[in-house]
Amino acid sequence: MALIKNVGKAVLGLAVLIGSIGKFAPHLFFDLPFPFSVILWVTTGNSMPMYFMPDAWKEDEIDSWMKDGDLVVATGTKSGTTFMLYCTHQIRTKGTDLDDELFPDVSLATPWMDLKQSRTGSWAEQKDRYNDTVLSNGRKLKEYWDNPAFPFRIFKSHYAPPELPVRKKGGKKIKYLAMARNGLDVAASMTNFYSSHTDEFRKVWGGFPPDISGEDHAADEPPAAVKDMLPTGPMAEIYFGYVKKWWAFRNDPNVLYMHYADVRKDLKGHVSKIAKFLEVDLNQNELDVVTKRCGIEHMKSLPDKFGYKMPLNLDKGLWDSEKDTIVKTGAMVNTGEVGKGKAKFHPKVVEQWRKAEEDMLGDDPDLLNWARNGGKY
Repeated sequence: MALIKNVGKAVLGLAVLIGSIGKFAPHLFFDLPFPFSVILWVTTGNSMPMYFMPDAWKEDEIDSWMKDGDLVVATGTKSGTTFMLYCTHQIRTKGTDLDDELFPDVSLATPWMDLKQSRTGSWAEQKDRYNDTVLSNGRKLKEYWDNPAFPFRIFKSHYAPPELPVRKKGGKKIKYLAMARNGLDVAASMTNFYSSHTDEFRKVWGGFPPDISGEDHAADEPPAAVKDMLPTGPMAEIYFGYVKKWWAFRNDPNVLYMHYADVRKDLKGHVSKIAKFLEVDLNQNELDVVTKRCGIEHMKSLPDKFGYKMPLNLDKGLWDSEKDTIVKTGAMVNTGEVGKGKAKFHPKVVEQWRKAEEDMLGDDPDLLNWARNGGKY
C-alpha cells in the first residue's frame, strides 16, 4: 500500500511539474525527442503550430507599427502564400525590380509577423529588432521590408478574423488579401510540405513538422498531415476555420478574398484585379511583365528567394541566421496543380475528407461549393 501511495505521489508530482513547465517555460519541451515534445506542448494547453503568434495584430497594437495602405497577405496555409507575396511585390514595383535586388528572400522583403523566430520569442521582443537588425551585408533588415521605394509594405499572415482586426474602427487603413484552396489540394500539398522543412528548423521546434516522406499516400488511411487537418486533428483550424472565418468578410471593401483555382486559371485577370484592389495602375506592358514574373515558371527560376530565413532567431547553436532557412531550396515553388488531391489519395481518404467538409462547411452550401471549386460568390 505504501508503495502505491509513493508511486501515486510521484505521478502527481510529475504531472504538476509538466503542467508548470507547460505554463511558464513550454519551450523546454523542444529539447525532448519528437513526438513527446509536441505531445507535452499540446496537452499542457499550448496551440499549434507552436511558432505561430497573433500578438502583432491585436487591436491595441497594430496601429503602432502599421501604415495606411499596408497590405496583409493572409492566405490559407498551402494556398499560394509565397505565390501571392512575390506577386504583390511585383505589382507594387510594376515589375521593375528585374534582378530582385529588393527581394533577397521572401522573409526579408515581405516579413511574416505572426512567426515566432526563436523558442522563447515574442512579438514584444521581435518588434523593435525588425527595425534595428543589421544583416551580414551591412544593410538594415528594414531596408528590405520598409524600403522608401515601395508605395506600401507587404506582410505575411496565416490568420483570419478575429485575430486580424479587419473591421477595426478608426486607425490605420489596412488591406487584406485572403485566398482559399480546395481542401484536398491543401492536404496533398501539406503531405509534401511537412517533409520540405529543414532539419535546422525541426531542431528549433522539437522535431516538428516531422519528415513523413516515407508515408504511403495511396494507403486507405490518411497520412499524418491529413489527419492533423481533419476536424478532430490539432491543425483543423488552419483549413476549416480559415475558410469559414474569411467567408463572412468576403465583401468588405478592404478585403480581397480569392480562390487559388481561379487565380491559376486566369493569372493575368487576377493580377489586374489585385492591382486595382491595391490602387496600382498598370499599363498593358507593365501588366504583361508583372504577369510573367508572377508565373510559376519564373518563380521556379529563383529558388533561393523562397527559403524563408529567420534573421531574428536567438537560439544559439540551433540556428544560423545568415544561412539557415525554414524550408529546403526550391520546396516552396511547386507545380501547384488544381485537383491533385483527389488523384493523390485513396478513395477512402477522399471520402473521409468529403464528409469532413460537409460536417464543417455544409451549413452553407454556397461556401461548401466555393471552397471546393472556386468561382463567383
